[in-house]
Order: sequence, then C-alpha cells, then structure tokens
Amino acid sequence: MSSGSGPAQRVILAAQRLLKNLMDTGETRLRLAVIELQEERARLFSLLLLSGIALLLLAFGIGMLMLLVIVAFWQDHRLLAIGIAAAVLILSGILVALRVRAVSREPSLLRSTLARFSEDKELLDQTRIDHTRVGEKHEER
Repeated sequence: MSSGSGPAQRVILAAQRLLKNLMDTGETRLRLAVIELQEERARLFSLLLLSGIALLLLAFGIGMLMLLVIVAFWQDHRLLAIGIAAAVLILSGILVALRVRAVSREPSLLRSTLARFSEDKELLDQTRIDHTRVGEKHEER
C-alpha cells in the first residue's frame, strides 16, 4: 500500500495548509497593528506639539485681553473687572477640561486592527455554519 496519497496524507496536507493560512493571516494582522501604532504615535506627537503651541499663544492672548479690560476699567471698577476676568478664565478651564476628558475616553488605538479581527471572526463563524449545514445534508443521504 502506498501512503503517498491516502486519506491520512490528505488530512495532514489540509492541516498544514490551514496552519499556513492562519499564520499568514496572523502575520498580516500583526503588520497592520504595527503600522497603526506607528501612525498613532506620529499623530499623537504632532497633536501634542500643535496643542502646546496653541495653548501658549492662547494664554498670551487671554493675558493681553485681561490686561486691556482691567486697564480700561481701572478708575471705576477695577476689582469687578479682575473678578470677571478670573471667573471667565476658570469657567473656560473647566469647559476645556471636560472636553479633554470626553475626547480621551473615545477609543482610537488599533481601531482598524480590531475591526479586521471582528470581520475574520464573522467569516470563520459563517464558514463553520456552512460546513455544519453541509454535514447535515450528507447525514440525511
């Protein structure tokens, strides 16, 4: 008997092909994850740099505006002008802090990779269901 093309050999070859396909898919998903992490790192760096510059310029602008308001009302209502300016700054800071908290809770890391894994899982589930139906049809015969 020749074992070169028997059922056992075909099962082994099928298992090897399945394992190779799984490894190829895993490698592809891992590469996608690495690329996404690199893109996210670059995006985060530029976001931090631009945010820092914007905050610095905004702080100077608000300081100048506060100085203008206080000087304009120095004779009559200097304490009221200082109090209103402080209240506006504190309220603005609270609103910005709430917005930062909301943005930080949004998931963005590896979004595409996770979506691909979900698609792969759905395809595997559909394939398993299809094979189950084919097996049921063969049993009926």
